[in-house]
Amino acid sequence: MNECSSRRQRLQHKMKQSGIDGCIVTQNVDLYYLLGSMQTGYFFLPTEGEGIFFVRRSFVRAGEEADVTVQELGSMRNLGSRLAESYLQLFRKPDGQPPILAAEYDVLPVQQFQRLEGAFPGARWVDGSMLIRETRMIKSAAEVALIRESARVIDMAYEAAIAALKPGMREFELMAVVESVIRNNGHMGLMRVRGYNQEIITGMIGAGDAAAMPSYFDGPAGGQGLGPASPQSAGRRPIGTDEPVLIDIGCCIDGYVIDQTRTAVIGRLPDDLMDAYELSEAVLRRTEAMLKPGTVCEELYTSALEQVREAGLSEHFMGFGSDQVKFLGHGIGLEIDELPVLARGFRYELEPGMVIAIEPKFTFPGRGVVGIENSYVITENGFETLTVSREGVASVYTAKE
Repeated sequence: MNECSSRRQRLQHKMKQSGIDGCIVTQNVDLYYLLGSMQTGYFFLPTEGEGIFFVRRSFVRAGEEADVTVQELGSMRNLGSRLAESYLQLFRKPDGQPPILAAEYDVLPVQQFQRLEGAFPGARWVDGSMLIRETRMIKSAAEVALIRESARVIDMAYEAAIAALKPGMREFELMAVVESVIRNNGHMGLMRVRGYNQEIITGMIGAGDAAAMPSYFDGPAGGQGLGPASPQSAGRRPIGTDEPVLIDIGCCIDGYVIDQTRTAVIGRLPDDLMDAYELSEAVLRRTEAMLKPGTVCEELYTSALEQVREAGLSEHFMGFGSDQVKFLGHGIGLEIDELPVLARGFRYELEPGMVIAIEPKFTFPGRGVVGIENSYVITENGFETLTVSREGVASVYTAKE
């Protein structure tokens, strides 16, 4: 059995447990995960048996890539009747009950969903997005290997950035160093995000007060960006001495991302910012001690909150004021914001195969952001750290020093 087939079977098991008859998948990343192809169309997966991929474009390429039956989509109006012919027992139940169909409510545009409703009159629709996301939450050895390779490449980029860092260098120039290295070593050129209206390219590089500027991005550090059309990450601000430089960057190899953060400075950090950075490493160390199968995700977050409260830095943790985010970490994989989330209300227990980025950071308005982020895979007995970049504040000294 190949990997995509195994993934579909795990999803079918979840569908059966939820009383779902069939699932229609259309989002690019979910299609790729289940089929090995990212062509445009609709994949129908019944609770039992094999599915059919109805392709709008490119039918030829989908036939070469996908490991299921591929048919041309044709008219959307006929999709329901075609599926009824292929899955007679599902669409014409002996008890006369309508089929229960699932779709990815979290990412499916309303217009497309209405077209699906029109193609399946009488069907009862439910949200299947969490079932798909929970299936994707557990990574195979092959998936972890790609994330591990992304980590290797981003380490090369980080070291190149530290070597290039100098006073007066603009934030986006430092980002260009990172992007050049990762692009030349297999980075796809983008990092996918599932959240509505969330975008990310390579990550966030910000110096001093610019790093502490909040943004629409759901993270503890936004960055000034290049303007209102791109209000996050690196901007045109020159990097000065004795101020924190946050280097929160990622890389995507064959679809799989790594997420890591390091802190640098040209010269020396003020003592209070250095203390905050050291606390971020202490939070990471305590969290690592809890990374083992059976630990509840919520408990990792609440433990960090308590540790930070005891140190008197709660108001700066993971943002500042109304812009604080309410999590400690998140799953990564084909997207940067996967399950599980280390936050209140997330009662998932850690399982082998989960890959999590943990990012304790402290924001000081007008001064900057300090912190660290590593990515981990949960193993049978604990965890493996996937991030390989050196820890600690990377200090770059000027010629005068």
